[in-house]
Amino acid sequence: MPVHSPHLEIRSATPPERTRGTRPPLLFVHGGYCDAWCWEHYFLPWFAARGYRASALSLRGHGKSEGHDTLFGASLDDYAADVLHVARTLGDAPVLVGHSMGAAVVERIIQRHALPGAALLAPIPPSGLIPIATRLVAEQPEYMLHMSYFNPSRLSSEVMSALRPFYFTDRVDAELLVEAALHFNSESPRALFDLSLRVPFGAVPSGTPILVLGASGDRICRPDDVITTAEQHGVTATIVPGLAHMMMLEPDWERVSLPLLRWVETLRPARA
Repeated sequence: MPVHSPHLEIRSATPPERTRGTRPPLLFVHGGYCDAWCWEHYFLPWFAARGYRASALSLRGHGKSEGHDTLFGASLDDYAADVLHVARTLGDAPVLVGHSMGAAVVERIIQRHALPGAALLAPIPPSGLIPIATRLVAEQPEYMLHMSYFNPSRLSSEVMSALRPFYFTDRVDAELLVEAALHFNSESPRALFDLSLRVPFGAVPSGTPILVLGASGDRICRPDDVITTAEQHGVTATIVPGLAHMMMLEPDWERVSLPLLRWVETLRPARA
C-alpha cells in the first residue's frame, strides 16, 4: 500500500469566522509539473472570501514537499495517499478539486471513498496520455521534444516560448509567467506511465457527486477529451470559453471559479 509523504506543503486560506463550519472544506490538487502555488494566486483567497476553507497541497516531490529524491518512482496511488492524508486533517470530508493529472488522482480516490463532491478540471480522458501525446507530436513536435527533456532548472526563453501556448493564453501577464516558472517541477515517470495506461473506471461506486469542467482553448486536454470524461461519469461537461490549460491562472479565471462555486453550493457537508 502506498504511504503518504510525511512532510507535505499545504497552502490555505481561511474564511470569515461567521461562516466556518457551515460549508465543506475544499482541497485543491495540482496537475503535473507544478505545485500548490497555482491555486494560491487566485482560487484559495476567492473561495475563502465566500465562506469556504480552501487548501491546496503540493504532492510528494513537488514544491516544498518532501520526496524530490524519490520522485522517479512515485505513482498516482502514492499521490492519492498524499491527498487522503491531508484530507483527513481537515476534520470534515472535503470536496476535492483536481486539475489535469490531479483530476486523475481524485478519480482514484473516489473509487474507494465517498466524499461530498469531486471536481475534475481539464481531466486526462479515459484513453490516457498516449493519444494526447500522439496528437501533439503530429501537430507540434517541438512541444514533445521540450517536454521529454524538461528540466525546471534550465528554462531557456526558447523552451518557454515553445511551451507557453499549450498552457497559457497570450493574455496572461508576463510577471505572472515569471512567477509561475519558479514553480515548475519535474514529474514522476511512473506517474506519467500510470496516466498512459489510464482506462475507463465506469460508474463511481462511492456515489460521490462529480463536476467535469474544461476550457475551449485548452490544447492539451481539449473539449472533446473533457466531454468523453464527463460521459464516462454520466454527467454533462461544462466547457468555459477562451481559457487555456492552466485555467486557474488566466485573467478570466472566474469563468472557472464561478461555475465551480455554483456546483459546490449544491453539495452537502459530511464528516470525514
